[in-house]
Amino acid sequence: MRPRTAYTMELIYWWARLASHAPWLLNIPAQTPLLSTITKAAGGISQKRRVPKFAPETFRSWSGKRPPVHTGRKQVMLFPDTFNNHFFPETAQAATEVLEAAGFRVDIPLRVLCCARPMYDWGMLSGATKVLRQMLDTLHRWIAEGVPMVVLEPSCLATFRDELPNLFPGDHDATRLSSQTFLLSEFLQKEAKDFDIPKLHGSALVHGHCHHKSLIGMADEEAVLKRLGLDYEMPDTGCCGMAGAFGFESQHYDVSTAAGERVLLPAVRNTAHDAFVIADGFSCREQIAQTTDRRALHLADVLRMAIDRRAPIVHTDGRTPEQAIHEASLPSRGRANVLAGVATTVALAGAGAIVWAQRRRITRATRAS
Repeated sequence: MRPRTAYTMELIYWWARLASHAPWLLNIPAQTPLLSTITKAAGGISQKRRVPKFAPETFRSWSGKRPPVHTGRKQVMLFPDTFNNHFFPETAQAATEVLEAAGFRVDIPLRVLCCARPMYDWGMLSGATKVLRQMLDTLHRWIAEGVPMVVLEPSCLATFRDELPNLFPGDHDATRLSSQTFLLSEFLQKEAKDFDIPKLHGSALVHGHCHHKSLIGMADEEAVLKRLGLDYEMPDTGCCGMAGAFGFESQHYDVSTAAGERVLLPAVRNTAHDAFVIADGFSCREQIAQTTDRRALHLADVLRMAIDRRAPIVHTDGRTPEQAIHEASLPSRGRANVLAGVATTVALAGAGAIVWAQRRRITRATRAS
């Protein structure tokens, strides 16, 4: 029998797919006071943590509404991982626009896929193998044609580069996909060196995800930051402490925060208000958001800011770069958020009415007897 978090955090692929049909509904037990306390206790999640909120619209939904761009250009596959599809779709949108600005036609898989990393981490090898087999079958044509694939989550890269060939030894598709998969910065350095990235004249604190640093290093990330013109610092922060689901678990909360407080979190708090905080990993971004007053941006978010100038580079009005990006995206998200709020209110009111009616029925039956 596995711990409770194995069935909450580690099966996030399935929970997220369910949530995509009605994200507001699954957000209710995790985001509503008292209900969230019960939900976290049932799932083995620390009461000191916030459960990440499902976005009102997935990246895949957004992508499906857009006409193709650069139809005749070189093709690239963007992998919508579970986290950037369901929680941070703006990051995947940003990556799409960056790759298109670099002259590529961006495709996404025909069906929802997952790298199976969470299942693999908990030893659910049978389930992980099935999910990965489905992925290889779905991507077979693109793999055979040598189409490169860009991933945004470093943990996904670790699966494709390392675990995938080991789980499928001798499988040509697994071997080829392993060599055709890149992080965004790595891809831009290898395939888009001539792309003239507009300059951002500012400063940044950069934190590298553990899988990013251990697998390919940060050289390409730094090269892209230099092309951006950012004055950045990249201290030896080690692990952020969240480490996937580890930092969400009740018994690991203290260790998780202690790891972050060693270097990373103090560095974030000491970073200038108008400076960027950049971290590509979902868990790293969550650790920063839940323990400081800053929200880290993915490199894709920063690149899009440079390309379309969606927010001022230097903020004299007290806003942080991430606040400026969030406000710039409000017009496109406003309707979805309003509808989600209305739906949540209706659902809670309906649930309350049902409970009240049931209790009244029981009271009448008791009196009658």
